[in-house]
Order: sequence, then structure tokens, then C-alpha cells
Amino acid sequence: MGRPFPEMQFARARRPTRVPVVLTSDEVRSLIGALVGTYALMARLMYGTGTRPMECVRLRVGDLDFGNGLIVVRDGKGGKDRVVPLPRRLVKPLGEHLERVRRLHEEDLTAGVGEVFLPDAVAREYPKAPREWVWQWVFPSAKLSADPMGGRVRRHHLNESGLQRAIKAAGAQAGIPKRVNSHCLRP
Repeated sequence: MGRPFPEMQFARARRPTRVPVVLTSDEVRSLIGALVGTYALMARLMYGTGTRPMECVRLRVGDLDFGNGLIVVRDGKGGKDRVVPLPRRLVKPLGEHLERVRRLHEEDLTAGVGEVFLPDAVAREYPKAPREWVWQWVFPSAKLSADPMGGRVRRHHLNESGLQRAIKAAGAQAGIPKRVNSHCLRP
């Protein structure tokens, strides 16, 4: 329009800072004590390593390095990989859990469905990789499901929302007077 603007200054809107919910050591113990089975192991792993819920459910067997006491977290926040220490007190429970998962994988292989989803490039380069033990999920789903893209029957990992619901319910059961969610387990 050819008119000059009066002196205006623009600033970006600031997001309000949110104070995170922090649990005490006793509250964490009671929260994890209220969980059972695989969800309890996952919560202990998240608390001991600082992993996010989705990072935890997406762990593969090959990401666990028991010899060096490390876990490789792949495709974390920002698409980055990182290495975190494997808590010593979880070595035995994780090993026992993996024995059960290995038996499940062998049953799936016998039934002809022992594959997991892999990124396209990996699946093309290594066609047998989806059936190999090293690529299997550490926390597999109890149910098989059909891949919507190709229709192949596979075992996916546990759903992140199931873990989050279990943690929230355990917080209520433990009587913790705070808004408990899965991010409370990130020290």
C-alpha cells in the first residue's frame, strides 16, 4: 500500500515453563512395587537408564550389550542414537526375560511367523534379518498382528500406551499424591 509502518516490535510468544513432577526415592520404590511382570521390568529399566517410554519399547535384543554393561538407544529424541549404562541389578532379570522371549520367538519360527518389522533398507540388504534373534524386540507384544502394508503376520513390540496406563494405575494404587506418568521415571 506504500505506507510506512509505525515503529513496531515483534516478539515470539513464549511457551510457559512447566515444572516436571519429581518422585522421591520412596515413591519410586512404591510405584515400581505396584507394577507386575514385564511392565515392572520396563519401569525399572526406564528409571535406571533414563530412557523414554518409546525408546524402551523399541529396544531390540542386539541393542543390549551385557558384556560391556551398555544399552544402545536408537532413534531417540531428535532422531539420535545414544549409549546408556545397563544397571547391574537388571542384568539377571533382563536375562531371564530374554530367555522367555527367545522361547516365544522359537515358537513363532516353528509356526512360520517369527519375523519383526525392519526399516526398508535393512530388510532389502539382509532379507533373512527379520527372523534373526538379534533383531527381535526385547519387549514383544503378546499377540501377532498383520502388517497393514504387506499383510505379513508379525510380532510387534508392546504398545507404549499400555506401559503408560500401567504406570499411571500403579501410581494410584501406590497412593502417590502426585500426577504420576511415565516421565516421572526419568531422573
